[in-house]
Parts: sequence; structure tokens; C-alpha cells
Amino acid sequence: MSTTADEILYHTTTFISEILSQPDLRRRFFSSLRHKIPASDQSTLSKPLNLAIETLENSLSTTNPSVKSSSLRLAEKLLLSYPSNPFSSFLLSLIYSLRTRTIDASISLLDVFCLNPSLARTEIAPQVFEELFLRHFLPVLEWYNEQRSTILSSLSLNSGYESDDRSICGDAMVVSCTTLLSKMNGDQASKLKGLERGYEEILDVNCKVFVGYFKEVLESNDGDRVIDPPSVVLETNGNNDEFEYSGDERIGTEESGLKNGRPPDPPMTDMDNQSGGGGGGGGGGGKHTPPKDFVCPITSNIFDDPVTLETGQTYERKAIQEWIDRGNSTCPITRQKLHGTQLPKTNYVLKRLVASWCEHNPGLVHIHSENLYLENEQLFNSKMRSTSPDSVISQATIDGTVSELRLEITNLCTSESLKESETAVLRIQRFWQEVTTETEIQTMLSKPPVINGFIEILFNSVDTRVLRATVFLLSELGSRDNGVIHTLTRVDSDVECVVALFKKGLIEAVVLIYLLRPSTISLVEMEVLDSFLGVIRNKEDDVLKMCVKPKTASVLLLGQILGDAEENSLSELVSTVIEAKAIENIVRSLEAEWVEERIAAVGILLRCMQEDGNCRNIVADKAELAPVLESFLGANDGERFEIVQFLSELVKLNRRTFNEQVLHILKDEGTFSTMHTLLIFLQTALQDQCPVVAGLLLQLDLLAEPRKSSIYREEAIDTLISCLRNTDFPAAQIAAAETILSLQGRFSSSGKPLARAFLLKRAGLEKSYKALIRKEQSNNKAGDLNETMEEEKAAEEWEKKMAFVLVSHEFGLLFEALAEGIKSRYADLSLSCFVSATWLVHMLSVLPDTGVQGAARVCLLKRFISVFKSAKDIEDRALSMLALSTFIRDPEGLHDLTAYMKDILKGLRELKKSSIVAFEMLKVFSEGNESSADMWNHKELVQQDCSINGEVLSVLCFKDKIFSGHSDGTIKVWTGKGSILHPIEETREHTKGVTSLAILQSGERLYSGSHDKTVRAWSIENEVMHCEQVYDVKDHVNNLLVANSISCFIPQGPGVKEIDLATGTLSSIQSGSRKLLQKSNPIHTLQVNAGLIYSASSSLDGAPLKIWSASNYSLVGSVPTTMEVRAISISSELIYLGCKGGIVEVWCKKKLVRKETLQTGTNGKILSMALDRDEDVLVIGTSDGRIQDKSVGGDNKVL
Repeated sequence: MSTTADEILYHTTTFISEILSQPDLRRRFFSSLRHKIPASDQSTLSKPLNLAIETLENSLSTTNPSVKSSSLRLAEKLLLSYPSNPFSSFLLSLIYSLRTRTIDASISLLDVFCLNPSLARTEIAPQVFEELFLRHFLPVLEWYNEQRSTILSSLSLNSGYESDDRSICGDAMVVSCTTLLSKMNGDQASKLKGLERGYEEILDVNCKVFVGYFKEVLESNDGDRVIDPPSVVLETNGNNDEFEYSGDERIGTEESGLKNGRPPDPPMTDMDNQSGGGGGGGGGGGKHTPPKDFVCPITSNIFDDPVTLETGQTYERKAIQEWIDRGNSTCPITRQKLHGTQLPKTNYVLKRLVASWCEHNPGLVHIHSENLYLENEQLFNSKMRSTSPDSVISQATIDGTVSELRLEITNLCTSESLKESETAVLRIQRFWQEVTTETEIQTMLSKPPVINGFIEILFNSVDTRVLRATVFLLSELGSRDNGVIHTLTRVDSDVECVVALFKKGLIEAVVLIYLLRPSTISLVEMEVLDSFLGVIRNKEDDVLKMCVKPKTASVLLLGQILGDAEENSLSELVSTVIEAKAIENIVRSLEAEWVEERIAAVGILLRCMQEDGNCRNIVADKAELAPVLESFLGANDGERFEIVQFLSELVKLNRRTFNEQVLHILKDEGTFSTMHTLLIFLQTALQDQCPVVAGLLLQLDLLAEPRKSSIYREEAIDTLISCLRNTDFPAAQIAAAETILSLQGRFSSSGKPLARAFLLKRAGLEKSYKALIRKEQSNNKAGDLNETMEEEKAAEEWEKKMAFVLVSHEFGLLFEALAEGIKSRYADLSLSCFVSATWLVHMLSVLPDTGVQGAARVCLLKRFISVFKSAKDIEDRALSMLALSTFIRDPEGLHDLTAYMKDILKGLRELKKSSIVAFEMLKVFSEGNESSADMWNHKELVQQDCSINGEVLSVLCFKDKIFSGHSDGTIKVWTGKGSILHPIEETREHTKGVTSLAILQSGERLYSGSHDKTVRAWSIENEVMHCEQVYDVKDHVNNLLVANSISCFIPQGPGVKEIDLATGTLSSIQSGSRKLLQKSNPIHTLQVNAGLIYSASSSLDGAPLKIWSASNYSLVGSVPTTMEVRAISISSELIYLGCKGGIVEVWCKKKLVRKETLQTGTNGKILSMALDRDEDVLVIGTSDGRIQDKSVGGDNKVL
């Protein structure tokens, strides 16, 4: 009977579609195929096969057609590059099906039957075998039955059967497999084994032959052409006999039967009749008895409605439904766990074969039914079929009986003696451990009365051995039967009893707690965290061998607690784990046999590292990462991201060389390509997960020298930029910005990025960096943070490589995304983008010129200037200054910055005191801009007429106030708002002009000197000035300086006098005619600045302004002005000289050249000047009683 292409495609595509729709079924097949790979090929094939599986799984989960198509093409190319094997052919069939190449998919599936026929027909695709191959192989089964009957008919059945082995249920005879085996001699048993081996070989040969036939049918382009099937190969006694058979002949042999290509094993009924050749009208020594595969193993009746379970075993629908309804969840024969209770459709192929056999053997059907009706049910139950019911030998049942077990169960459930019940538990445990097939035993022990008996033992026994045995039995039963778990959880006190025993030290009880699946809230309320940690820390030397190891159960439960904990309680729980010093023990679980335990350990360690970064060093030092990488394949998406987070946290060590060692391990270890796996996962990950995955992938790619192109790098950077610009997902934006910042590669011992601190150090603000280092040193052992030259070199090389690939991508596309992020309303995003942009722009100054600096300037220049102008935090201003310093090195950048010079000069002058970068920038600006109008903005802001109080003899700026001293003895206090100076206070306790004002550095007191020969100390902390002390100095005070508790002034006569402010003692520190400064003319004013003394007098003595060393009073310079100088004020850059005629000359402090001349608009003398602390405003007092404010900065700030 020929087979058409449509039939082949229908059956193969149906099977493949079922596989693709069931992930659990796929994983089971993958596991079976993986174990069939020869040991010699494991090292070569495991990695590409696992990679192909991962690619296939990702294509199934993705919704992006292009990603799916490219992934499948990649997997196909990978598999075709290696020699064919059953595993690769099976994977190709799935891949071709997804690519809608149905013929190729069918051919690849058929290749599995050609490469390993036995595996294909028994484990992989038994239904395909039944539907395509089976109908062609019926002559093989007929041959097998004839040969087997010949061997069995030679047994001497006349002696002993009647007396020893007759069924207890009447005259009908049922000979057990054990009895039949015992009657065989050695030669007969050997022949039977040889027959079975030969049968398997014949099936293998015919599978390969018919695979070629099916392929020819599929590849034939002529749809009308009928291709005849090949001859069936039969081998008997080493000879090959070939038979051609027609459809009629096939129908005549259908009574032979077949299930998954296994040989039939009909029950031996009425052996006397068979030996006599009579009985049932069927001669041939049992040739026409019902094939075993036509008989339900539960009812022993011929099938009426057969259903084939996922385990490959077939049962009568009503019988297997009753089995499931009784609470069983396993296959009765194989004892494999069923994935669902919904029965499949009727096996119509088998049903048709059964119907055909019954049609040709109507008399035998009646006889068989009567004999099997009389078969003893207890015999079936106690003599259970083996897992592989394929031969007489393998069906030999286990020795022993369950009567003893029933007795012990009765004692457990009904005895009023605790001792007797305890003994029963121990005996049941022994019986369980000794018996290898426990399906019926499990059914007996899983009944609710028995479970309740065990629970009574837990409540009442104090014998540790009994309690351990009870927990062991309940755990074993619960792991196999959910009904047991349901019985245990119906009463809360039962669960509480188990928990109480565990907390008292019964370690095995944790396994039962795990099987009970309590909620996270319940676990926390039970307060079992410490007990879990105790089990994890202790060795399992004296623990029963259970379905789950106690440590495994503890790790899984601990992972559940930490994974589901509320945010407000998580920190406390994780701290408990860390304090228990269980980290190293949990690290060992990364190598566990169970994937679930490894993933749970990953989650626990991740949260520990996030809570306390110091755990990171322990984990990195002790962890074996290859098993973690292998766990990635079978994990779900949430677990995969947790693994990626764990690995990302692990490469945040405070030593660059250690980080790169870990990265090399991640890249090179494992059975599949880590980088390719991450790339595939990146294409399907959630938006807020993508940045973390991309960051890890980029780091792995960077281990090699930067190449011209890399798909991993391009995909990773594209993902980071895409997430950074995705305003619909702020969480993804923040994650992307933080990931880019961490790529700089420097971390503290707690895993925090050090990019900001290092940039501040480079900008000249080392206080933050040094404070951080001191904090790190106080939290770590000595020597942990001592940076070696090797470490610093590794860190610098990594930073350069990473910055280069980031800024070079798509000609600086990242700069545009960072500029947009800086404007974000989310503070975390804005700050991370700002620091990242600063880092990358700063790195442009040390990287090869690739032409991207222009792109960076266009995108970020205005952003940095805006931050530099408006930021209140000096660190933010320093970072923006560092970035701007990169632009100033380029002629085009300097030209662009010139337009904003007025906006940045003020900030540069402020930062110059602490930053060499600011000093260098000012130097560049001053060299490139000779025009004082461009360099300095001296603009009159406000003027106040105070002529009613006479001349303005002294002025002083302090905080937001201006103090002025007048010739009539008045002291006034002003504040600037808008364009007007507002007087807020006035006092007149001096009787003559106030010539000097000075203030302590602490700001607590103001000192005023006057021609009334007194110095007064004023309290200015409160809103009202209050004179606290008066010093009678007995001389006019012309110029007053105050430092600590000493005050000096120039008197009317020669010399300099000193006042001890604490005691009021007056002394002269220099007498004579002003020999201190070697001048014969009177000194009008003195100023001390940066270790130099500036003295001003008339122009008759050459230079009116001379500069002296404060240490040895030697002359170090002079200012060659022609004006008579009456007042001096000195900034960090300039010298202001107040002269006659209302003129203020502005001189460059460094070069001593005049930069500008200011007109105050009055003809009076400039008698006093003062700068505010920010050097933004110059306050001038004149002889005609006017006070003026002049802006000397770039922002026209008004005091």
C-alpha cells in the first residue's frame, strides 16, 4: 500500500506543531536527545546544539518578524556546519517548520528515524512511527510472533502448572511471567533474548529503508505518480528474507499488532489447549492470541476506546480516567509524572488495527474476554508490570508482598499504642526504601487516613528517629502526589506542627515545608529565616537521602522570601542573611544539580550585593560561573534578567584587573556562547531590562581590541541610545544613563560608580574624592584600596577603550541622546546624563581625533554653559568647566566659547582658587582677548549720594551687606535690591570721621577706626549693630587691619601701632619715619594679598604703588601709574587703584599692565574701595560723599 506526500506531510507537521506549542514537551525531548550524544562528541556538539536551542526558543518568544527570521537563519547555518546527528536533525525540523518550509521540516524529522531508529520510534516520535511506518511493518510482527510461539511452545507445561500456578478464580488458567520464566531452560531463554535483539535490528533496518522511500515521495515533483513501497526486510537465523505484500495480505496480518515498534507479548492462556493444537479454532501455538498492544494493561481487556498518554503508553479511556480520578498523577506503568489530567483524543490508528483483528478472530475475542474476566485483580496489583513491558524477562515482577505493609498501615492508623505506631512508621520507611517499584505502595500510603496517622506521630512522638522517618515519608509521598499536599494543608495546625519541628532542629522538615508551598507572607510570619540559614550553613552529613536536599529546599525558600519581599522589609531581611555569614554557603549553590536552586542562589546573592557591596568580593572569589551561564538556557525571561543583573553586579569590583578576569570567565566558560546568548535575549527583553543586558554585552565585547565592526557592540550601543531617548519609559531612560555611567569602569568597594569623584579630581576639586577614599578605607581592611600602578594603568586603558567605542558610534550619536537627557525633568536621569556627557567630552582630549568633537560641541556646549552659569552646587560647575576645557583646546571650540565668555568668566575666577583647570582656562582667555571690554565687564550698577554725611572715607563688603564709614563719624549699613542701595541701619558713636572698617574672618565682629583716636568693636550677628568695646589708641587711626586677636593701624604720626584686642594693650611695632617700606612720603593705604604687601602713596616717589614681600619686606615690583593712589582693592586677577578726579585704574595683577580706566562720573577723590567676596562687585567711596557699585563680573549681579 503506497503512501502519499500529503499523508507524510500531515503526520509529520502535526507532530512538529505539537512540539512547538508545548515548551515542557520540547525541553523533555531536548534532554533525551542530549543524553544520547556520544561522550566522544560531547565537547564538540554540546555548545552549538545548546546555542541553536536558545536561538530557537527566542524566536518562538519574539514578536518581531525580522528578529525571528534572522535568528532562525543563524541557527540553521550553525546546525548545518556540523555533522548530522539525531539532535541536530530534530532541531532542523522545528526550525524549518517555523520558516514554513514544510517539506524540509518533514525530511529532517525523517532523518531522525534514519540516524537512530530505536530512539525515534520509542522516545521521540512514536505516534509518527505508528501512523507512517507501522502499516508497512506488519509482516515483521507476524514473523516475530511465529518465532516467539515456536520457542514458547517447546516448554513443558504439563507438570506443575495445574498444582502450582492455576488461578484461584476458577478453571481458567493464567500463567504469570515469573512462572513462565522459571519453566524455561537456559537454551530457551537465550533464544528468546536473541529473537528480541534480532527483532529490534530488523525494525531499525526497515526504518532506514522506509525513510528513503518517504523522502522519495516527498521530493517527487509528479503529484500523479504513485511510488510503490520497498520490500520489507526480514532476518531469520542470520538469513534475510524479503517479502512483497499487497494490501490484502497486510489486512490478513493485522492481528499481530504493534505499539511503538515494540514486540507483542500476548498473555499465555489455556496452555494445555495450545499444546494440543485445539482450542479457539486458531492453530499455530498461540499465533492468533490477541497481541499485547491490543490489550489494556489495566483492565486486561481488548481495547474499545484506546488513548495514548504523553509517556507513550496506551490505556482504555474509562480505566485511565478512573485512575486519574482516584488522585493519581502518574502513568501507571512508567510512573512518569503526567503534565495534565485532560486525556488526549482516541488513538484511531490502533483502534482500526484492533477492529481489523477482531473481525478476523471473532471466536478468540469471546474466549479471551471470558478468561481475562476471571483473572485475579490482586495478582495484577501485586505483580506489577515493569517500566518496559516489552519481553518476558523484563516483565518478571519483584519479589515480596504488600501484606506486611498493610499490617503496618493498620497499626499506624488504628493502634492506641504510641510505641506500636512509631514502630510501624520505621517499618514503613524501611519497606519504602527497599522496594524499587512503589506505585501501589504510594497509592496505599497516600490515602488521607494514612497521612493523618503520620501527622498524629508528628504531634505526639518525641523520638527523633521516628520523626525523621515520618517527615521523610510525607516528603516522598508529597513529591509524587499532590493529594498528599492537599491533605496536609487543609488544617493549619498540621503545617504549624511541621514548622515547629523544623525550628527545633529537625532539618528534614524543611523539605516538607518546601513541598507545602507556603506563601511568602506565611514564611515571614513563621520566623523561619534563621532556621533556613542554619541549614544552609551546616553540612548535610547525617541527613536522610530525600527527594529534595534540605539545603536545596532552604535555598529555594530563602530565594522565595527575598524575591517576593516588600521594599520596606527587604533591606532588613537581606541584612539578616549577610550577618549570618551564609554568603559562601549560598555561593556553593551556584553549582547545584537543580537549575532551580542555582537560580534561587543567584537571586539571593544579587540582593546581598545590592544591599552590601562588600559581599561582591566574596562572591567573585568563590563562585563558579559556568553553571550559572548554563542555567540561562532553561530559565524564563524574569530569571534570565536576574542572572544578567547578578553578572553585571559581579563586575563592579574595585579592582579593574579583577573585573576583567571575571569578564573573561563569562565570555569563555559555559557550553554556549555567552555573547550570542545575551544578544538574542537583548532582542526580546523588556525596555527597562535592555540597558543592563546591553551594558554587560558591551563589556564582554570590549575584552578584545576594538575592531572595525562588531554586531554585539553595535547592537548594545544602539540599544542604550534607543532606551535613553525613549521618553515613554522613564525607567528605561534612567537605567540606560546609569549603565553608561558605570561603563567608565571605576567602582568603590561597595560597587558604586566613581566616575563623578574621578572627574571632580581631574577638575581640581579633590576634596570629594579624598573624602570618599577615606570613607572607603575606614570600611575596608588595610590595603584593599591601595591603588597600584598596574591597577591604575588597567583602569585608564579600559576607560579609553570604552570611551572610544561610545563616542565613535554613528559619529557621536550618543552625545545627542545625552543632551536630551540633561534637559529631563527627572533629576536622576538629568544628573547621570550630565556626568556621562562630562566624562565622554573630557575623554575627547585624550582620544585619537575621529572628528566627533564638533558633534559633541553642537549638542552639548550650550548645556554645559547653562549648568556652569546656573548650578548652585560648585561640583556641578566644576564638572561643566572640565567639559568646557576640552572645547577650549580646539580653535573652533575656543571661537564658539568666546561668544559666551562673559557668562563663564565669573565662575572661572571663583574656581581658580581651587582648580588648575580654571586657571588654565582664564590664561587662554586672557591671551586670546586683549580687549578689556571683552575680558572684564565694568558696569556701573547703582550710585547713592551720601554727601549729607561728608566724605565716604571707608567701605567694606560682607555677605550681602555694604558698610560705609563717613567723615562725620557715621557708619551706615546698606543692602542692594534691584538697582537701588537700601540703607538698613545707621549709627554715629564716633565723634570724627570713620577712616577704616575691618571685619574678623569669622564674621562675628566689625572694627572701625576713627580720627577720634578710638577703635570700636561692633557686634553684627543680630539685625542691629551694637558697640561692644571701645579701644582708646591715643592717635588718629588712618588704616586699620584686623587678624585674629591683633589689630594694626597707621597713626597720624610715624610708624605702625598694634592693639591686643583681647586685653586692649597698645604697642608700637615700628617707629621712625616709615622705614618699614623705605618711603619718605606718607602712605595713603595698605593691602595684603597672597603673601604680598601693596602700599600706595603719591607719585612723587616714582611709582605710587609698590609691592613688597610680606616675609622679608623686599621690593618685588611696582605699578608705574602716574596718578596719586588713595585706595586699593585687589582681586584674584586685577588690581584696582582709586585716584584723584574720580578715576579708577584697572591693572593686570600678573603682568602689571593697565587693562582699563574707569570714570566714576565725579571730580572727587576715590577715598575707599572694596570687592565683595565673589569679586563680582566693586564698591567705591568718594570725597564728595557718593557710593557706587560697579559690576566686575559677567552676570551683572546687583548686591
